[in-house]
Amino acid sequence: MSFRACREIFKIVILLLFAGFANAQGITKIETAVKTINDIKVGADKTTEYLPLLKGKSVAVVANQSSMIKNTHLVDSLISLKISVKKVFCPEHGFRGLVDAGEKVDTEKDKKTGLNIISLYGKNNKKPKPEDLKDVDVVIFDIQDVGVRFYTYLSTLHYVMEACAENKKQLIVMDRPNPNGHYIDGPVLEDAYKSFLGLHPVPIVYGMTIGEYAQMINGEGWLKEGVKCDLKVITLNNYTHTDMFELAVRPSPNLPNMSSVYLYPSLGLFEGTVISVGRGTDLPFQVIGSPDLTKANYTFTPQPKPGAMEPKYKGVLCHGHNLSEFGKEYMKDIKRIYLFWLMGTYANTTDKTKFFDENFNFHAGNATLQQQIKDGVKEDVIQKSWEPGITKFKVVRKKYLLYKDF
Repeated sequence: MSFRACREIFKIVILLLFAGFANAQGITKIETAVKTINDIKVGADKTTEYLPLLKGKSVAVVANQSSMIKNTHLVDSLISLKISVKKVFCPEHGFRGLVDAGEKVDTEKDKKTGLNIISLYGKNNKKPKPEDLKDVDVVIFDIQDVGVRFYTYLSTLHYVMEACAENKKQLIVMDRPNPNGHYIDGPVLEDAYKSFLGLHPVPIVYGMTIGEYAQMINGEGWLKEGVKCDLKVITLNNYTHTDMFELAVRPSPNLPNMSSVYLYPSLGLFEGTVISVGRGTDLPFQVIGSPDLTKANYTFTPQPKPGAMEPKYKGVLCHGHNLSEFGKEYMKDIKRIYLFWLMGTYANTTDKTKFFDENFNFHAGNATLQQQIKDGVKEDVIQKSWEPGITKFKVVRKKYLLYKDF
């Protein structure tokens, strides 16, 4: 074994130990004030601002389990306020947020309200159909985003806006804080890699709320044939892009806590590799590993769990690393995508020809990142290669900001 290979194994085994790893990378913990749902007034809580727009109208709601006004779901609130809610559209993971990633969500009825729940996730139903909107005057979009390009709620927003524009329906976006809204990083998506994992020329981490992002989609003419949506954003109170915000409800089944949310921009790239990110464990998006990384210091065995019934390496012992404490204590302060783990696991995978799969470039937004890792390009050089695209994006982004920037 070469000296370089030995060195990489040593780094991946030793430096990933929590305290030692942080110190070795020159990372220090910064005590940052964290806001909660009690400190920020979300758009859905500002009823006096949007109820006049709904009175006497037929309403559809795009929502999931995160569409909460403190302890009350938005749909339940609207019904109690005598708003005529006709139906609910739900994104990936379903209305109650229990469906596996990538699994088709069937249309059903909500047991509590009796409303029809129409899936916006599946091969042929990512976009509301004209017949779905025929009996609707206004559509409300209220879903908690996490500020990462390949998190598919953004694509759901795009197609809802497009359907509203084509069918002459107003869209009201109830804004929510972005827990990764305090920085921008990653390669900008190239047109050749557009998919439901990313439809727009933005970095992996784009530093905008869902309301700001909706304004950008509209303003930049990114909808089909440049159509414009009749868009109204109900803004947040007491929020800026310097704020750290702790989510009260998990935004999807495999992002159960803030450690996973902060790690997601970096670990989401593993979804296009042979490495497991802990789906099917109690620490999804907080551990990484595979059966091949036998020299690593942590083990886990993925098993079927709600939201991950068929996890990668189900029932197979995986060797890897537990990053949960690192994510919770340090990741929010790094303010960049962390490639160390991706590059290290690639270096220590026996059959490198099978490390990446066909989805990796769609997560990355280009073919360049995969090639850079294969070529052994240093992490800081890769980061610098993103800077021209990020600088150009910042000019576009600035036009649509609704809150004080970092």
